[in-house]
Amino acid sequence: MHFSGRVQGVGFRFTARHMAARFPVAGFVQNLADGRVRLVAEGEPSVLDRFLAELSDEMDRYIENQQVAARPASGEFDGFEIRH
Repeated sequence: MHFSGRVQGVGFRFTARHMAARFPVAGFVQNLADGRVRLVAEGEPSVLDRFLAELSDEMDRYIENQQVAARPASGEFDGFEIRH
């Protein structure tokens, strides 16, 4: 998922990591050089929907656009982290 708008410098990554800790999801969140935030998350579809809905609701004032690309889970993630 890619978020655009004023999503860098507003605690977006820290909020995503904090919220992810409340759900059985794994993956990462990172700032991109073009000003967007990339979020990769794996988990049960209904859990992912709730996690992403809560994150979007919390950060709505900063988000102008969201792009979602669903792919099969890779199973490569152990927890949820902020990447730099």
